[in-house]
Amino acid sequence: MLRQRVIPCLLLRGSGFVKTVRFKDPKYVGDAMNAVRIFNEKEAGEIIILDIEASGDGRDPRYDVIEDIVSECFMPVAYGGGVTKVDQVARLFQCGVEKVAINTAAHGDIQLIERAAARFGGQSVVGAFDVSSKLLGGHRVVRARGRQNTKMDPAVWARRLADSGAGELVVQSVTRDGTKKGYDLDLVRAVVDAVDVPVIAVGGAGGVADLAAVFHHGGAAAAGVGSMVVFHGKHDAVLITMPEQKRLDEAMAQARRESA
Repeated sequence: MLRQRVIPCLLLRGSGFVKTVRFKDPKYVGDAMNAVRIFNEKEAGEIIILDIEASGDGRDPRYDVIEDIVSECFMPVAYGGGVTKVDQVARLFQCGVEKVAINTAAHGDIQLIERAAARFGGQSVVGAFDVSSKLLGGHRVVRARGRQNTKMDPAVWARRLADSGAGELVVQSVTRDGTKKGYDLDLVRAVVDAVDVPVIAVGGAGGVADLAAVFHHGGAAAAGVGSMVVFHGKHDAVLITMPEQKRLDEAMAQARRESA
């Protein structure tokens, strides 16, 4: 049976990881080095690290911090945050990062994706974007941590990123972020159907049933998880874990039975 990709999506602030709810109120999760060591023990297959302040502060990625974190990882790392130049992408690869996600900068310079893909290969370049739900239905691509509405349809923007050379996409729901209420399956399916590259869905995972749904109904190639793997219990005590493959297999089987 093909193992589904479940990827911890970790938000970097300073030298520690935090978790947000709808991109607000970051809660400290722990020292980044200690966290990745635990994910090593839990045998996470890969992780995504997003610096949530770099673009807003207009600064470069913190290469020293990234290199230290990657040196502790037993798994491939994708990094995003503050990437505006191809030379920065090159330096991140020198730090040991396997993939680089480009989000904010692509809105002003979509050719950054093209230049990075031409130099390093599309398999190393991830097009990332954030989406909010409209009050009367539908979705819109947003930027600046969800504060600016681009008025762009997510499927249209996804196609532009893929056509520009991104070999993988990350679509993150601002509305579902940190809520543990399940993925926005309509959003994920719309993006998946619009492109021919793998799509990683992020935002809303609360349990293995949500993971099964985003794979089976949403068509996602991978499920990004945040709160689900760093918080435990009704009071959100910090506890780093990973979902058991056996439980995910059972949830996938249940989703298939319900669709039959």
